[in-house]
Amino acid sequence: MTDFRNELAPAQLGEFRATVDLVHCGPAEVSVRYELTGPATAPLLIVAGGISAHRHVLANDAEGEAGWWQAQSELLANYRILAIDWLGADGEFDRPINSSDQARALLATLDELGLAQITAFVGSSYGAMVGMHCAAIAPDRIPALLAISGAHRSHPFTSAQRALQRQAVELGERLGAPEQAVALARKLAILTYRTPEEFAQRFAQPSELDGDRGRASSEGYLDHMGEKHSARMCAIAYRRLSESIDLHRIDPAALRVPCTFVGVDSDQLVPAADVETLARTVPGSRFIRITSIYGHDAFLKEEREITKIIADFLNSLEQPQ
Repeated sequence: MTDFRNELAPAQLGEFRATVDLVHCGPAEVSVRYELTGPATAPLLIVAGGISAHRHVLANDAEGEAGWWQAQSELLANYRILAIDWLGADGEFDRPINSSDQARALLATLDELGLAQITAFVGSSYGAMVGMHCAAIAPDRIPALLAISGAHRSHPFTSAQRALQRQAVELGERLGAPEQAVALARKLAILTYRTPEEFAQRFAQPSELDGDRGRASSEGYLDHMGEKHSARMCAIAYRRLSESIDLHRIDPAALRVPCTFVGVDSDQLVPAADVETLARTVPGSRFIRITSIYGHDAFLKEEREITKIIADFLNSLEQPQ
């Protein structure tokens, strides 16, 4: 692979208005916030993560803080990276949002920046769902897809779990405590992202009395994760993006570009069996199963294995001359 890193271009952070034909609401004007970074002549990737991810994937000259996928910086720094903030993430859009709406926002970003085509879409979790829609809507512009821990629809059991999280947020909104409700919903969600095996290793100490209240050894960790999340995602955004996962549907027959699907054996949120079923129904696709104690968060935690999967996927593509 050609090393493009000595051709680093200034990062572009921007925002524009676009009219997107929303699946559940019809045409609407939305704000799209994007970040474009990396070597100027390098192959262009769209990179997208879960509903808590954002446009800042890697640290750069315009934004020096670590990005949400900084663990993949050594590999991704050799590519031009485009990412957006999810529609609805700012809490200013309190309407149903479909994963295909996000795909149209990404395609509108390509138009805004004058980018005719990308090399590949690399998506994890919700980003994998959005990537499927991008590839289905515009296969001429999205010629290859790597979808990690995403399936063609939400599993009914995890939809039920998210529905209860949203009910907790709605209750908090009615009681005038939306931030606390988002924190609680996030703590409940963490239990679906990770695994019982990991908790058994990390929090082996039994519950103890704290004053007159029993407290699990994992509560400090969960409290931290809930507070961290509620500080940057409001109740409206949490409800609408959580809901968007459950509204996700795509016909596998609509995927006509080379696809690689990755499932994690311990993933409670997106079972590997669902990802494998999807891969079997998409002609010419590849399925990779990885073993991890981290469940759905394996794409963030299993750094070496995910790096290898991404590198093998990108190396398999015909690079532009």
